Amino acid sequence: MKRPTLIAAAALAALSLAASVQPAFAADAPGTRETVTPAFAEAIANVPGKTMTALVVEYVPGGKSAPHRHGQAFVVAYVLSGAIRSRIDNGEERVFRAGESWTEKPGAHHTVSENASDTEPAKLLAIFVADTKDKNLVTFDKK
Repeated sequence: MKRPTLIAAAALAALSLAASVQPAFAADAPGTRETVTPAFAEAIANVPGKTMTALVVEYVPGGKSAPHRHGQAFVVAYVLSGAIRSRIDNGEERVFRAGESWTEKPGAHHTVSENASDTEPAKLLAIFVADTKDKNLVTFDKK
């Protein structure tokens, strides 16, 4: 199976699962205009102590997240619809469209995460591989 097809199949499977995950973000984060919905959390059988957690992040037109980090989690972000503008650490700011993805290394600083459109909504699936004991997968910068 080709990578885009595999990623799309995984995204659809994740979205079809019941939301049984504890919140992994700060609901009252400063400057946020996104909705975060837990999709799933599953222990990784062949990697003791690690869990794969997925969240669906929906942005209203012009919506954005405050700068944040994901602790020591490895993150894969897959754009489900619309277009997301993103910048990690001091890297290039880039717009990802539906069907495209990026990764974030543990400890990375997500300095830009926003809907690239002022007129259309956007949605992404964020998949985290983290220590099972790590419950807060998103830490927003202090102002």
